[in-house]
Amino acid sequence: MSHVLIVDDERDLAELIDFNLRGAGFTTHLAFTGEAALTAARERPPELVLLDLMLPDMSGIDVCRNLRASAQSRGVLIVMLTAKGEESDRIRGFEVGADDYVVKPFSVRELVLRLKAILRRSGPPQDRAAPLALGPLRLDVGAHRFYVEDKEVSLTALEFRLLEHLLARLGRVQTREQLLEEVWGLSSSLETRTIDTHVMRLRDKLGPARALLETVRGVGYRIMNPSVE
Repeated sequence: MSHVLIVDDERDLAELIDFNLRGAGFTTHLAFTGEAALTAARERPPELVLLDLMLPDMSGIDVCRNLRASAQSRGVLIVMLTAKGEESDRIRGFEVGADDYVVKPFSVRELVLRLKAILRRSGPPQDRAAPLALGPLRLDVGAHRFYVEDKEVSLTALEFRLLEHLLARLGRVQTREQLLEEVWGLSSSLETRTIDTHVMRLRDKLGPARALLETVRGVGYRIMNPSVE
């Protein structure tokens, strides 16, 4: 049973989400300020934080940054919940470590399904005999750690799954729809621009190997093996 921390100062909405998540089998905790959210996360670390961007005492961006800075909550899944839908807002959220972004207004039923999918796809990875490696990149799936030129680089849960998915299918193009279904666990009929934003952020974290993550225009993405012409 996953524990979800709901952070939103719109009490009616927060309580509606709380009611539906509890009905779906989650345990929950409500926080109406950023400080209350950080305190709650320390007292009982959640598996997922549903985090509003606009809070009365601090921004959701600052809450996200604080959660990622703490060893106790560094690996928690963070889904931003906001009325702001501009691309710049999404990118800013991803930059500080958000795993996904939901724009108000939304269907509460769809939100519950989406959170279930995110949690399912971001579950404990299966052990492998050896890490996935390519050039300067090494992805230790069992330990959930990523290295570039033997230096550890922090990835969000979805960035990790995205990189694992692409490395395991080396050289094969993955469409946005495939990625949305197989990495995010969401219907391919939903918005796919979030894929592009995550790929952009992931590419920046590959450092000297960033060119290996190729965009196939009009189709999707692939990671190429530099030893294969």
